[in-house]
Amino acid sequence: MTYMLRYLLLALTLVLGGGTATMLHPTAAEAQMGRTGPDYEAWQRQANRADRVIEMGRASTAALEEMRAQIVEWRQTFIAAQNVNSNAIATVTSQLNALGPPPETGEEPADVARNRAELTERLTQLQAPRRTAELEQSRAEGLIRGIDTLIRERQAEKLLELGPSPANPVNWPLGWNALAETSQRVINETATAWNNSLQREEFKQRSPAAALLLVIGIILILRGRRWSKRAYNWAMTEDAGPMRWLGAFSLSLGAVFLPFLGVYAIVEAAFTTGLVGLRGGQILSSVIWPAFAFLLAAWLAGRIFPSRDARTLPLNLDPGQRSAGRLYGASLALVAAIYFFLSSVSETSSWTTAGIHVILFPFIAAAGLLLIALARLLKIHCQREREVAGEETFQSSIVKFIALGLAVLGLLAPVLTAIGYFELATFLLFPTLVSLQILAALVILHRLIVEIYVAITKDREGAVDSLIPIMIGTTLVLISLPFFALAWGTRPAELWDLWEAIMQGFDVAGIRLSPQVLLTFFIVFGIGYTATRLLQGSLRNTILPKTKMDQGGRTAVIAGTGYVGIFITALVAITSAGIDLSSVAIVAGALSVGIGFGLQTIVSNFVSGIILLVERPISEGDWIEVNGVHGTVRSISVRSTRIETFDRSDIIVPNADFITGSVTNYTRTNTVGRVVIRVGVAYGTDTRRVEEILVEIASAHPIVLADPAPSAVFQGFGDSSLDFDLRVILRDVNWMVSVRSDINHEIARRFAEEGIEIPFPQRDLWLRNAEKLSAGSSRDDKPGGAASAAPAQKAEPVLDEDVRAVRADGDGAPDGADR
Repeated sequence: MTYMLRYLLLALTLVLGGGTATMLHPTAAEAQMGRTGPDYEAWQRQANRADRVIEMGRASTAALEEMRAQIVEWRQTFIAAQNVNSNAIATVTSQLNALGPPPETGEEPADVARNRAELTERLTQLQAPRRTAELEQSRAEGLIRGIDTLIRERQAEKLLELGPSPANPVNWPLGWNALAETSQRVINETATAWNNSLQREEFKQRSPAAALLLVIGIILILRGRRWSKRAYNWAMTEDAGPMRWLGAFSLSLGAVFLPFLGVYAIVEAAFTTGLVGLRGGQILSSVIWPAFAFLLAAWLAGRIFPSRDARTLPLNLDPGQRSAGRLYGASLALVAAIYFFLSSVSETSSWTTAGIHVILFPFIAAAGLLLIALARLLKIHCQREREVAGEETFQSSIVKFIALGLAVLGLLAPVLTAIGYFELATFLLFPTLVSLQILAALVILHRLIVEIYVAITKDREGAVDSLIPIMIGTTLVLISLPFFALAWGTRPAELWDLWEAIMQGFDVAGIRLSPQVLLTFFIVFGIGYTATRLLQGSLRNTILPKTKMDQGGRTAVIAGTGYVGIFITALVAITSAGIDLSSVAIVAGALSVGIGFGLQTIVSNFVSGIILLVERPISEGDWIEVNGVHGTVRSISVRSTRIETFDRSDIIVPNADFITGSVTNYTRTNTVGRVVIRVGVAYGTDTRRVEEILVEIASAHPIVLADPAPSAVFQGFGDSSLDFDLRVILRDVNWMVSVRSDINHEIARRFAEEGIEIPFPQRDLWLRNAEKLSAGSSRDDKPGGAASAAPAQKAEPVLDEDVRAVRADGDGAPDGADR
């Protein structure tokens, strides 16, 4: 845990400077290879020595790390050696392929057999160095795994090691003595330097510069945070926009860098005096990075628990609770900084194990209490979020889990330290503190990304849920994973091996995929996709409107251009990335069976969509009828077509229905269409006069074509009326409903003027045995009759089982029947 800060800095170096480090490995490999390939004799000596060291397990961890680094260099040498003779191997392989496979009978011309044997022997010789390098690379990887296993076993044993208890009063003097001894050594070094006349004279010469640095450092430490806060309050107004917020955010960083420069100036002032000895110099150098870590952690606490009511608060807390959160966070940062500083001093001063435990135990206990206080604030946040949302959200569940873990750890770490499990306690405690800082940094960076996005797009409402900030935030989370791993004890060498494995890629169905291949593919595909969209936009807005092509044809051309462009772009991207298309063809062939069965419907709709775009039986804007649904075609995609019905609802129809089913297109070739209006008049009306009136009405409408002229047809004799059909041809069938309504209104008006009756159905009910019904009614009317004595036994009429409907004029009614 002492090297945690160094490991985090190394991780940053790996992330930012990975390309440089990668370039160094091939150089080392070439140095090992020379002109004749790897020195396998030297490698065998190195490998045998590593086998003995691993078997004995007595070497120190530092020695094992150094040996591992040497073996990693050898592994890189063997990887580089596997590319030897690549061109020659490819040439010989192509020659053998040109000869074709050997005949099954084994009989072939002598010269062909001789050439085949020579090429095969030459190929074996060319591949021999590669095979040897692959074999030795495998051995090197095995040795690396052995060293890693040994180091991890030692780390696990150290974590579970029971050491001296700091709660034992016997060990307390050891801690005090360690501090007093280190302080006395520093004082003695300074006194010895002062007693030296040369160093004293040098001090007098450098004292003005040292005093100036000291004054600057004290001013920056005492006033730097205040200056930064004043500048932040000036820039951050109530209605601050994104640009002003970004400016205020930049000014707030002065609370970290100004005091840090002050600390650095004071340290430099001490070195400038020339009175600092070896031990004092080591202690002063140990101050710098813990001081920076403290200032950074305090700044993070100020951003997570802001003093002012921000537009969006990371935690749902009131001002008093946020103030307590800032205090807890800064105090926790100070405790961790002092802990790391004393741990570094203990390494250079050779303190005893008991003395280290006694000195550091108060800081572990203080950190535990502060973690419990932070856990309480997080629990309050979760309760308020549950009250606002009405239920526990996913984010609240995560924060609640973190709060529970902090509370348990705050109690467990001091107890373990007091018992003597110092390494286990520090392994659980301080990586947790570093992880909290990383999480806080991710929250703040996400807010920074959102504000930058708002400044660019001017869209604050959709910024949080926009795709771009989410993708950048996800990328930041992935970048933070190595820092989390280092904080929890992962060795930099293991991370570097993982990075190299990722950079080398992995095989999928014979295809080698690596970050470089994927990056090349996405860049080329992105460029091609953008070019395709630009070409489609140019066709849609500039080129096609100047042609005589209709809207449906334009849509088909634009869609076809998009499909062809994306297909060509995908091929170019695959080729540019170096992906073997033959392997892709093999994979595609293997998937074709699944596509044929599982994706049969999707493929059918896709092919039907292509047919619709090519043959164009329907186009956007057409009025069609399919599966009994009327509507207007709004869009045609590769899988389905969207139809907007006349009640403004959308219906998604699979494209296969247009190819396999019957479709009526009312406006495909033109908008001319026929409307048939049915009219009935009463019996006895002059049918010729009705025909004349209907034709006159239709001819007078402006939408009705004169050629062919409207016609009225006497269809026949209906149940209630004489039936006529008025058939008219419209110049625009889309006005069918309006024309029908206009003509019906005019028919009603003219028929009323002409005295023509429009009949309506009437029904007559005939009753059987009406005489009995009349007789029963007469008895009921007499007083004291049966009806009076027993109303419940009132005679019911007997209805005719046959209820027949006749015309309203009574024609055809049976004789003697009552109506």
